[in-house]
Amino acid sequence: MAIGFDFGTSNCSVAHVVNGHVQTIPLSENETFILSALCAPTRAAVSEYLFRCLNIAPSSSAGEAVLSRAMSDNRAEGLEVRLDDVLFGKQALNLYLEDPDYVYYVKSPKSFLGTLQLREPQLVLFEDIVCAMMANIKSRAEAYLGQEITETVIGRPVVFNTLGGEKSNIQAEGILYRAASRAGFKHIEFQFEPVAAGLDFESTLTSEKNVLVVDIGGGTSDCSMIRMGPKWLTKKDRPETLLAHAGKSVGGNNLDISIAFQRFMLEFGKETNYKSGKAMPTMFFWEAVATNDVNAQRKFYSYENLETLKRLRAEAMYPEKVQRLIQVHQKALGHMVVGEAEKAKITLSDQSEYIASIDLLSEKIDIPIFSEQMEKSIAEPMRQIKNLIKEILLQGEVTPDVVYITGGSARSPIVREAVKSVLPNTPIASGNYLGSVTEGLARWADLCFK
Repeated sequence: MAIGFDFGTSNCSVAHVVNGHVQTIPLSENETFILSALCAPTRAAVSEYLFRCLNIAPSSSAGEAVLSRAMSDNRAEGLEVRLDDVLFGKQALNLYLEDPDYVYYVKSPKSFLGTLQLREPQLVLFEDIVCAMMANIKSRAEAYLGQEITETVIGRPVVFNTLGGEKSNIQAEGILYRAASRAGFKHIEFQFEPVAAGLDFESTLTSEKNVLVVDIGGGTSDCSMIRMGPKWLTKKDRPETLLAHAGKSVGGNNLDISIAFQRFMLEFGKETNYKSGKAMPTMFFWEAVATNDVNAQRKFYSYENLETLKRLRAEAMYPEKVQRLIQVHQKALGHMVVGEAEKAKITLSDQSEYIASIDLLSEKIDIPIFSEQMEKSIAEPMRQIKNLIKEILLQGEVTPDVVYITGGSARSPIVREAVKSVLPNTPIASGNYLGSVTEGLARWADLCFK
């Protein structure tokens, strides 16, 4: 049996085709989406969980070395890894929020894929995390359907990491492929996410059109210019219809991080001075909320940085604010702060004001944020998204008949206005913002594995 698998930055979902109709498969309490999050007692617990609880072996000698080290570390800590020690989705998030100091929490591992200059053990860990999440989703889908799933089409962005180029794409797709194979999929294909979203839109067309698909996902923004229409619906080989592709590693997460950095970090000491009058560096505040940058997170949460932050507090004009930054470090609260920024972004799509509430355990900070402030905070990522649309127009050398906009962040009026600013005279269509990629992947899987 074949499914379309959207391994998303924010959420994951799967679907299949039954009698020509796409059916999304419930994954959690009748919800068709599961949060892209994992929580475990320790980082080392993830690798042992796969081997001991799911009988999933490493895919390389480097993986075997990581597993051996993980099992040794777990024994040294007196940890016997059990099946219910590793949680996923909202259960993982709830445990993290309940006790962030004593768990290993990962959200949006897809954001880390394609990061270059990483050591082999880190790449192995990413593969293990992705494999654990995929195995969990596969198991849930099989339990619902009552049959084994062996074939899948997995969505991927046009560009995983803007800085790494094609090397990043090869590394990231390799991790996804190995993880899916270890999770039990026997036949695996990939499809660009904007193309998949376009396939879903194509099923509604009654005539031929040049369609610009703009997919604003959690971690990436992708554009594809595609010639669409009824005559292409059942064709797998259609290279002449794929006119251009472009992508950047900027998406909804970047908007959340920008809000957290520009607005929230003011309460943690950003834009304040040392007692000497010299301006305090901003890098510390950026690294605290850059949850999609593995190197920034590793630097912020290092023991050496804790000592630096303490010196910063001693020299700061407002030490009580820097103490909050230390709390973020000591309690691993970066994901919580960015999560509150995401709530602000969503709420301000429909309202003019939102009161963010950041719980540092020792105190709770209420921060008002207005829609104009949010728009200013996300100006830079929005500029990048507009430039991406301009790039695809140059590549495709055609004017689209319609723009099909999708992705969770595409619901924001600010995003839609950005698209309009580049193509003011082109109609904009939208469908299932969160589900169009999944549904398109399911359609492609139905074609691939017939």
